[in-house]
Amino acid sequence: MLKRIIWLLIAFPAAALLVTLAVANRHSVRLVLDPFRPETPVISVVMPFYGFLFAALLVGVLLGGAAVWLTQARWRRTARVRTSEAKRWQMESDRLMRERDADVAARAKAIAPPDKRNAA
Repeated sequence: MLKRIIWLLIAFPAAALLVTLAVANRHSVRLVLDPFRPETPVISVVMPFYGFLFAALLVGVLLGGAAVWLTQARWRRTARVRTSEAKRWQMESDRLMRERDADVAARAKAIAPPDKRNAA
């Protein structure tokens, strides 16, 4: 519950800041993607300035997430290997416990209680 409250205390001001930024920067801007002829570009994009800001934010989040995911690949691999080892050891332990229980039961049957008639 506390985690959710803290998240909301951060999310609402961030959302208000983004909306304010979008309203203040709603005029159209031309992004020229042709560095050789900027006066008559072959490729250009015209959209509101906040669109470029949000696109840059989105690209940054995606690149950051991809970078973190790639750098943590080693830890995910280690976790997979150790999980499979733990499962294998658990199955071995279960098998040995079944064998022990079967052995104890077989020994208990082999050592029959003395017959009451032959007891002296």
